[in-house]
Amino acid sequence: MGTVAVSQVKLGDKIAQDVLTPLGSVLFHKGKVIMPREYEILQAFLVAQVNIDVPGERKEAEEAAMEKVLEKVKETSVKSSLMEQYERTVVLLKSVFAQMMSGQALPILDIRNQLEAMLQHSNEYKMLTFSPQNVPNEDYLFHKSVMSALSCFMLAQWTGLPKKDWMQSALAGLLHDVGNAKIDRNILYKPTKLSPEEVEDMKRHTLLGYQLLKNVTAINEGVKLAALQHHERFDGSGYPLGIGQDKIHPYAKFVAISDIFNAMTMKRSYRDATSPYLVLEQLLQDSFGKLDPTYVRVIIDKATQIHNGTLVRLSDNRIGEIVFSDRNHPTRPWVSINGQIVNLANERQLYIEEVIS
Repeated sequence: MGTVAVSQVKLGDKIAQDVLTPLGSVLFHKGKVIMPREYEILQAFLVAQVNIDVPGERKEAEEAAMEKVLEKVKETSVKSSLMEQYERTVVLLKSVFAQMMSGQALPILDIRNQLEAMLQHSNEYKMLTFSPQNVPNEDYLFHKSVMSALSCFMLAQWTGLPKKDWMQSALAGLLHDVGNAKIDRNILYKPTKLSPEEVEDMKRHTLLGYQLLKNVTAINEGVKLAALQHHERFDGSGYPLGIGQDKIHPYAKFVAISDIFNAMTMKRSYRDATSPYLVLEQLLQDSFGKLDPTYVRVIIDKATQIHNGTLVRLSDNRIGEIVFSDRNHPTRPWVSINGQIVNLANERQLYIEEVIS
């Protein structure tokens, strides 16, 4: 075992003694092999020196490094499986909209089979980090719907619905905007602000969606009502019927939350994505009179369940590690940055921009 400066560490070196943060938390455990990502973290935490195995043990370290690379390749393969199925679902949904535009029947069997293929990888889905990049304006609607399918699937589980409701909730998320297939393309993809008349025309997608789904026997009534009700609000201020909380189906409540979250966290050509932590805080504000407060609290609590030691980037671009999560302020944990504790519950001008690892 030898102590070397971080600047002298070589890729493939193996840590011989736990590396600690300035606060004493374990950054890397003994046996960790230094790869590019680990080297960046050492620099981010301003670690001056580390203990590594002596050169005579370098072969073992190199073998471990190769194993690490293979593990990363395997992990990437698993994650790409989710992304591959996600992209296939987007392509299918685009085809479905085209069929709806031409008056064809909804290919529900194809939709369900592809959705099941994607949901087999749902254990890899993380709401705070999963968001497609550089989505073309004409594909935005499809991506948002597929992401809503994933988040509605998770919400059904997190809120304790029976297993028979999980797939139907995902279908509700996927098909909630299907009525837009009947909206004028010039309105749907208009790059500037809609006129009051065009806004009213856009609102018709809820009624049109229900009409397209009402005779489909392979989906339950909740999926159909989600298309109709996903813009209804608890205080009756929504549309198309202006109904209150007691008449809104649970699936529609899931979709309302998912639709807002996924729309705001997706990067668009004309704006950057909003931090998922800020969006969760906005959802919490909207739960007072607009969204189901119980479901909003569930999604915040579940989505923010990340381990202490997780690396994050703050809105001022500083990188630190979460050292304490206050369940009274789940979107604003304590973050250690170079030995300094930043309590985001007090430092309201700051927020978590990105979860790194």
